[in-house]
Amino acid sequence: MFPNVEVRHLHAVIALGEELNFTKAALRLHLTQSALSRQITEIEKQNRFRLFTRDNRRVVRVELTDAGRVFVEEARSSLLHMERAVYFARTAHDGVDNILTIGHSLDADQSWISAILAVRLPLYPTLGIRLISEFSTELVRSVMSGELNLALVTAPSEDPQITAVPFALTPLYAALPETHAAAQREQVALQDLAKDEWILFARRVQPVVHDAIIDAAQREGITPKHAHDTITSEEAIHLVSEHVGVAIVTKPIGLGFRVEGVVLKQLSDASLCFQTCVVMRSDDDSRLANEFVRSFLRRYSYQRRPPRPIELPLSSRVVSMKKANPAPRR
Repeated sequence: MFPNVEVRHLHAVIALGEELNFTKAALRLHLTQSALSRQITEIEKQNRFRLFTRDNRRVVRVELTDAGRVFVEEARSSLLHMERAVYFARTAHDGVDNILTIGHSLDADQSWISAILAVRLPLYPTLGIRLISEFSTELVRSVMSGELNLALVTAPSEDPQITAVPFALTPLYAALPETHAAAQREQVALQDLAKDEWILFARRVQPVVHDAIIDAAQREGITPKHAHDTITSEEAIHLVSEHVGVAIVTKPIGLGFRVEGVVLKQLSDASLCFQTCVVMRSDDDSRLANEFVRSFLRRYSYQRRPPRPIELPLSSRVVSMKKANPAPRR
């Protein structure tokens, strides 16, 4: 825990650091704006550094200082470790001997989560699973720092500190008003969207995917009319239903997701189809974590593409299920 800092101060700084607006942060914390302001002032005075700069013309708006940015990142980690300590103690009290903390993206396919929860390991009959949803960049960072044992990440950035094993292909879709000229086509090309305003995932949510969309557009000679950044497919599709523009998204919550007046069409550009991977630390020699990953991947051994063996930078601990299990047991 930080010296001269209470838990309420951490929550206050994190909320204001994310919202950069006193009114929004206070609403999120169920505080009055003046109470939040007092907490921020307290922590700044106690520690003798400024976390935020205020805009004198618009008092509710703030910006993080360099010290504030570092503080917010470390405060998040500190709170997460506190939550883990309580969670692990509670599960130990309830008779759970082993716990895996597993991350997934905000738009993860629900069948992947079901597969995680369905894993049973005979050597760990009381295994407990704790799920955490986060942006892809945060998931990878949390795996590298040890805050997560593993994570399901679409298009993870390459890093020697992680091992990424693909288990599914994740295409992108165009969400269009049903009156759009391309709405009746089986697949949609980026050129079909060239005259529309685009709604994309914010780069901090999916940097590899975001950059791939922009690169593909540039190859086609398209300068996107960028309308809005969003965090989830559901948010993007809602904006399409409000006639803000067209969205490029992953398919939300499987095939059953429907919004009146909006259709989803897969993009025809082959470069806009991404591997979703199980990500873990490359030096993780935990028998539990590796057994869990192998069991999870076994469920997807016949769904992965291309059919030829994929050359992956796998350690000897995590191997592809095609090699480990040439045929499913029945």
